Amino acid sequence: MNILITGASRGIGAAAYALLKKTGHHVVGHSTKGSDQLIAGDLSDAAAPRDIWDTALDELGGTIDVLVNNAGIYEGVADNASDEEWHAAWNRTLTINLQAAADLSRLAVSHFLDRGGGGRIVNISSRAAFRGDSPQHWHYAASKGALVSMTRTIARGYAGDGVLCFAVAPGFTVSEMTEEYLQGRGGAQIVADIPLGRVASTDEVAEVIRWLSIDAPASATGSIVDVNGASYVR
Repeated sequence: MNILITGASRGIGAAAYALLKKTGHHVVGHSTKGSDQLIAGDLSDAAAPRDIWDTALDELGGTIDVLVNNAGIYEGVADNASDEEWHAAWNRTLTINLQAAADLSRLAVSHFLDRGGGGRIVNISSRAAFRGDSPQHWHYAASKGALVSMTRTIARGYAGDGVLCFAVAPGFTVSEMTEEYLQGRGGAQIVADIPLGRVASTDEVAEVIRWLSIDAPASATGSIVDVNGASYVR
């Protein structure tokens, strides 16, 4: 499979990028600043999604089979912030977390249809889409909830053309390298809220992304897979 994944420099994106490459797929990754391996693109810039898509398409020989919209930000803003600061925070979060994913998904759907149908989109949402987030993150929860609605709309609209769309909704997720954080301030409270007794690893979320990108049956299109240790069930 030829796969484009955004936000591949760290965390869930880096784990998914590595796993998809390890399992034999042709993967192009993206990050804001780019690197020797990753395409550069600032998703707060309206022109970036198309530039990223076109570059990835060229690197993958003119065909993309799977788009993984992983890139996102988690930046708080106080509910009593100034109007200017409040609006700026909402605009930035919705642009990066939602609009950029929508723009890339539109390009993917067009590409899939132009070649006769068939293709997959995997959107990385969040537990916050369903249970909300902190008082400093209204905009984050809203962006992730909208991403779920977009996922379902794409799935319903294009299933007949073989275009499948899924989402992953992780809860609190850390890599093994951040174990020290969980032993510090707030860590005990975070774990106490998870019936499984631990947070999800990035490798676990990456495996769900790999499955949805490659192996999930077509009838599962429109599904949102929770990866949160039963900290929120629906």
